[in-house]
This record gives sequence, C-alpha cells and structure tokens, in this order.
Amino acid sequence: MTNSTSTLRIEHLARVEGHGGITITMKGDQVLHVWLDIFEGSRLFETLVRGRRFDEASQIVSRICSICSTSHALAAILAIERAMHVEVSALTNALRELMHLGENIESHALHLFLLAAPDYLDYPSAIALAADKPSLVKLGLRLKNLGNVLQEVIGGRAIHPVNAIPGGFARLPTIQQMLDLRQRLEQGREDCQAAVAMLSSLPPADFCHASTVFAALRDSSIVVKEGAVEEQLEPGCYRTLTNEEKGPFSNAKRSLYRDRPFMVGALARLNINPGSLTAGAQAAVEQLGLSLASCNPMDNNKAQAVELVILIDRALSIVRELIEEGWQAQAPVAVRAHPGNGVAVLEAPRGLLIHNYTFDQAGYITEADVVTPTAMNAASMEHHFRVAVERSDSKEPAVLTRKVEMLARAYDPCLSCSVHLIQANERGRTG
Repeated sequence: MTNSTSTLRIEHLARVEGHGGITITMKGDQVLHVWLDIFEGSRLFETLVRGRRFDEASQIVSRICSICSTSHALAAILAIERAMHVEVSALTNALRELMHLGENIESHALHLFLLAAPDYLDYPSAIALAADKPSLVKLGLRLKNLGNVLQEVIGGRAIHPVNAIPGGFARLPTIQQMLDLRQRLEQGREDCQAAVAMLSSLPPADFCHASTVFAALRDSSIVVKEGAVEEQLEPGCYRTLTNEEKGPFSNAKRSLYRDRPFMVGALARLNINPGSLTAGAQAAVEQLGLSLASCNPMDNNKAQAVELVILIDRALSIVRELIEEGWQAQAPVAVRAHPGNGVAVLEAPRGLLIHNYTFDQAGYITEADVVTPTAMNAASMEHHFRVAVERSDSKEPAVLTRKVEMLARAYDPCLSCSVHLIQANERGRTG
C-alpha cells in the first residue's frame, strides 16, 4: 500500500440515459472524494411550465424524458386534479394504471437486456451481445415492444402520451384493441418466464453490500426504511425526504434524508413491500436468489426482473377485467380552474417521482417543482461507488472501472431527467 494520490476517471458513462462521468480520488487504498458528474445540459423544465395553463402542463413535462414520459405526464395530471379537487372514474384509473404499467415494462426490459446484461457477459454493447446471442436480445426487444404497445393503445403514442388529460381520456381504446392486448400480454408472460431464467443464469455480482437507506411508496405514503426501522411521510411532506441541494461538480441536484443518502427504484420497492409479491413474483425471487433484505445495489437488476412478472400479470388482469365488464363511452370530468396546490408522488420505473404545482385563480401555474428518481439516487450512487472501491481486493484501474460502471448501470439512472437549473460552479462551468 502506498500513500500516493491517484484518480480514477470515467469520462463518459456508457449504456445509461443521458451524459455523465465519474471521478474517484484515492490516497493509497482510501477513497478521498467521489463525484458523479452529470454534465447533461440544463433542462429548466420547472421554468417551462410557469405561466402555462393547467391543461398544458402534462404535454410539456412529458418531454422531460422519452423513456419516462408517461410517468411525468401522469404525475402532472394527478397533481392538477388534486389541486382542482377532481375525482375521475374507475375506468380512467384503470386505463391510467395500464398505461403506466406499459412504461415500466418497456423501461425495465430495455435496461435489463440492452444496458445491464452486457456487463455480466463481458460484452461492450448490446450490439456486440446480439451478434453472439441474438435470441437473448430479441427476447428483451419483444418485452420492450409490449410495453410500448400498451402505452400506444391507451395513451395514443408509445412516447409522450396525448390521450391522457386532466379529468380522463380524450379517446378510449376499442374492444378489438383490448383483445389484441390480451393476446400480447399472454405471450409476454411466457417471455417473462424466459427472462427470469436467463437473468438467474448470469454470473453473480456481490461486490458491494453496504448499509443502505431505501425509500418507496406504500399505498399513498412515502416509506423510508433502513434495516427494520421505518418512517412514513405524507406526499405533501416530500421535501423532508428530497431536501435537494446543488452539488459543486454536477448539473444535477442531490438529496439526503437526515444527512444520509438513500436509494429509490425496484430494489427499494421490493424491500419495502415484500408482502405484496404475487405467487409468480415470489417464484421469481427464489429462482433469482434474491433476498428482500438486500443491501446490494446490484440486486436492483434482479428486482426489475421480479417486477416484470408483477407488471405483466397486473396488466393482464386489468385487460381481462375490462374485456369481461365492458365500458361505455364517457367524456372526461370537467376541470374548473381555481387557485390551489397539488402534489403527486408515483413510482416511475427508476423510483419515486414527485410533481408539485401551484395555480392562480385562472388556473395558470405560478410555482412548479419536479423531483426525479436519479436526482434522489445521486448521493446513494456515490456512496456505493466508495464502498465498492474501498473493499475491492484489486485496485487495478480496469477492475475498479468495471465495478463502478456496473454499479452505476444497476441503478438504471436517467441522467437527463436529473438536471434542473443553471448555476456557475467551482469549475467555472454552468451547472
């Protein structure tokens, strides 16, 4: 062991949504500093909606992300309806859930098969993986397409949904579309079983077990959990959790809960809600060898595979019920503008997503706050990078780089979503 200072720098983190890098400074075997540098351009999405009418917001904020466009649109709609005291029909709620399930299926399949799987199998990209294992990549693309079709049928488009509006839907699906969805989802169940079998055969990645704080929704409350200790927060108190601050070396904000980093996403959801597993999901947990007291962030990949089972089963259940019961054409509930504030918290594919809007008398937005999963995860990612590097038997740069990149991708970050503002930082760049 030497006392010289060295720097591990990953200039560009590949196979994630958006642009970022990682810098780790060490003195001997001790990690001095860890920076997740998100240099994605500033998005200013809160500023874009200020001064706009309530019925314009969801279409604007869905452009924050092409992968999570449905989550952003729905979060905005739910916040608007809460501010305007709007109650929608059971059919509207069912269709919204179905559209949201489609997004989660699409996102998880994309991540697991095209972004994460190459790490385990030592391929530099999904293209290289497809050249040797085309059936594996085709399986992932079928599942991704299933999610896209769900969003297209219900939302009107595979990305940036146009049918979902405050008060309901501009257009409802046809019975034939629902029959086609049922057939696709039944095939999706078979594909999902094959996906779990494939993921269970991947080499283990057990190089970063560390005490971790998790946060996820349970019913309508935000639950924060470390070990057996839990705290609950009402959605309106979300700033107690998010507590966003601007870091010196990144264009994204970051959050700490009681001065501790915390993790959101699939692993957090399963750790906090283990009793909600279906029989199929429990079988997947056992097949994958996943512990639901896991503090290994690499297990977020396994948790997403388990969620694929839950998501497809739930979507099939909704479609079957709608086909059996049928539905009548219904106009959206009228939304009458008045001053108010609305907060919506939902589970996007990568974790908790929060939208908060304040409206004036005419229904124009005067204040907006959007907090994304990756902004919440940023500090937790740095925490786990530190642990992985300090505990690694080998300090060879190539070994450390591989571990850190695998960890980053296991979080499934959306770096583009995490950027909020422009501000000069210590490097003299905008941030």
